[in-house]
Amino acid sequence: MVMLSSLLIVVSILSGGAMVPKGQPAVRLGIDVLLDDHIDLLAGKRVGLVTNSSAVDSVGRATLDRLVSDGRFAVTQLYSPEHGLRMEHRNGRGDPNGVDSITGIALEGLSCSRPPSPQSLANIDVLVFDVQDIGSRTYTYATTLGKVMRAVARAHVPIIVLDRPNPGGGLRFEGPIVEPRHRSMIGWAPVPVTHGLTFGELAQFYNGELGLQSDLTVVPMSGWKRSMIWEDTGLRWVATSTGIPTLTNAHLYVAAGMAGGAGTNIDDGVGSQRYFERIGAAFADADQFTAAMKQASLPGVHFEAVRYRPGRGPYRGWALQGVQMKVTDVRSFRPLRTALTALVTLHKLYPGKFKVLNWRRFARVWGNRAVLGALKRGDAAERIEASWQPDLERFAVQRQKYLLYM
Repeated sequence: MVMLSSLLIVVSILSGGAMVPKGQPAVRLGIDVLLDDHIDLLAGKRVGLVTNSSAVDSVGRATLDRLVSDGRFAVTQLYSPEHGLRMEHRNGRGDPNGVDSITGIALEGLSCSRPPSPQSLANIDVLVFDVQDIGSRTYTYATTLGKVMRAVARAHVPIIVLDRPNPGGGLRFEGPIVEPRHRSMIGWAPVPVTHGLTFGELAQFYNGELGLQSDLTVVPMSGWKRSMIWEDTGLRWVATSTGIPTLTNAHLYVAAGMAGGAGTNIDDGVGSQRYFERIGAAFADADQFTAAMKQASLPGVHFEAVRYRPGRGPYRGWALQGVQMKVTDVRSFRPLRTALTALVTLHKLYPGKFKVLNWRRFARVWGNRAVLGALKRGDAAERIEASWQPDLERFAVQRQKYLLYM
């Protein structure tokens, strides 16, 4: 359940909020609101912190640095998600348990589905969660949030989630809901592929819909509106992982990743250092594939033919052909529709060559096996997309209860 203090914070911000000085970002992040206006939540306490280098305040100072250097409380335990506290690890890897070499504070890595240990939670009074996400359930930070909430609920430790913008805004959500049998680190909760929620809202959704019963306080942003995409916030983009160094990568992550990262014989551009900007394959003809994608008239995205050889990854040194994507309008762009259209198009153009090499991974990424069956039948993208609309309508009603912003 959401603590009364959380509700009071929300009301105070929505009823007015602080004036933003000229030249400052339009949005004050949760970390700013916490330290400027609600230090009582931490004062005199032993604090645990889940964070990484993606978490900075509105002018670019790291949450880690700000909290560790604040003398009004003591940070006594650190936790890091996939890639590590300072993003020094590749996909699927994270920090080992030990002591952070820079701060000298105890550190637990939460990659590979690990929740915080009961031993570490026994040594803190409150846990703060501050990580920048990109708005997709397949990005493992969303799963880390849920696992942390479950662990602190069992340990009776309060949790404070410092809110941050969803880069694509708060209005759009796409895709099938994850079926229970296919839940994993890339699909932990019953949400669609993109959910249109901030992490504060997602935390409230987890608590309410999954019955986690964590003692949750959300410190919301000031100045953020659901219609805002990242470009409207005035905030500087900071890499959220090794594969999302730029805002362009964040916007295109779902479009390329749901096609190339789903156990298919398709590349998502990561090995070519154009992270999630490309969809290519060894069997594709760049001009033919590009013409077909353009003919689909997908909103908010432009396609150009591309030929390349990845320098690393499963297709290292292979001659690949495909499309280079450029987002022309973030608000109208539909990343999952783009990924689905790419899969349907490749299956139609190259039925004997396009393959799903790992159907179990495909089901985990997409959330069910029905999408794979529809692809094999040759269903049109519009028909496949229509199949999950009833679930999205139910999700729209569910999420409404947890929204913090207009």
